[in-house]
Amino acid sequence: MGRALGILGCCLALALALPPLPAAPRGSAPGPDTGTAPDPAAGTEPGLSADPACKNRPLDLVFIVDSSRSVRPEEFEKVKIFLSEMIDTLDVGESTTRVAVMNYASSVQVEFPLRTYFDKASMKEAVSRIEPLSAGTMTGLAIQTAMDEVFTEEMGTRPAASNIPKVAIVVTDGRPQDQVQDVAASARTAGIEIYAVGVDRADMQSLRVMASEPLDEHVFYVETYGVIEKLTSRFRETFCAVDTCAPGRHECDQICVSNNGSYVCDCYEGYTLNPDKKTCSGAITSSLVTTEESCKCEAIVALQDSVTSRLEALSTKLEEVSEKLRAYQARQQIV
Repeated sequence: MGRALGILGCCLALALALPPLPAAPRGSAPGPDTGTAPDPAAGTEPGLSADPACKNRPLDLVFIVDSSRSVRPEEFEKVKIFLSEMIDTLDVGESTTRVAVMNYASSVQVEFPLRTYFDKASMKEAVSRIEPLSAGTMTGLAIQTAMDEVFTEEMGTRPAASNIPKVAIVVTDGRPQDQVQDVAASARTAGIEIYAVGVDRADMQSLRVMASEPLDEHVFYVETYGVIEKLTSRFRETFCAVDTCAPGRHECDQICVSNNGSYVCDCYEGYTLNPDKKTCSGAITSSLVTTEESCKCEAIVALQDSVTSRLEALSTKLEEVSEKLRAYQARQQIV
């Protein structure tokens, strides 16, 4: 019984001496935040919810807006609201999404290029000051100007080696009065992705000619400028880069690592990823002690038994010596 208690005590002592296991929460591992924190200064328009699991991928984005005579002043104000709400949905910054705005009719006006503003408040203020140009609808000229004067490194477009997509969104309500097909084809060949937004009287064939493939993802139409704001959520979804490691979006036991639109799982130091590629196993098993540690316990208890036995033998001899000493002292008193 004593030996069994000795082994148990030894094993408990070893277990208590083991380092505590780290917590293994389901979700992304703590560390540097790769997401984008909300920008209180930038503000968000009412009705545009901020999905923490979604941020737009970096873009060089140019809005090309028709302000010809057919666009009435109150309608052009709706376009500016649409631009402001689009800016609110973007992850704007020098190293994230850069935005430029162009205004066209018979002539083309670059309101601000990609290199000018890197915060939402300044962009939205600049948009609020845009005035319509009136006259004709030279959409081809506007696209050509975007290639020549806006999608350039001098004006803020990032080098091709950076792999930042170049995107143009053309908003128009009429039929182009110049050649669009060849110019748009040249823009697409140059790596510019074109979205065409038609409003009211817009010519659908012209929209399809200028837009990138697939057309059902790059051509949009709304009946009036009064509802153009509805496209904001569509573009948000289009430009959204989903954070696959956001809570609830992955099945990793310990660490989630984003990987090109997907994710892979990893484990804390001292743990091994299981064959299911999701869960982790620790180097220390669920048993309190290993076989080797159990043998150590046996050896310690055996040593304790040996020492105890020798101590008991010494104690017995000491008692015998003490008894003889008392007998000797008694005889001396008699004499």
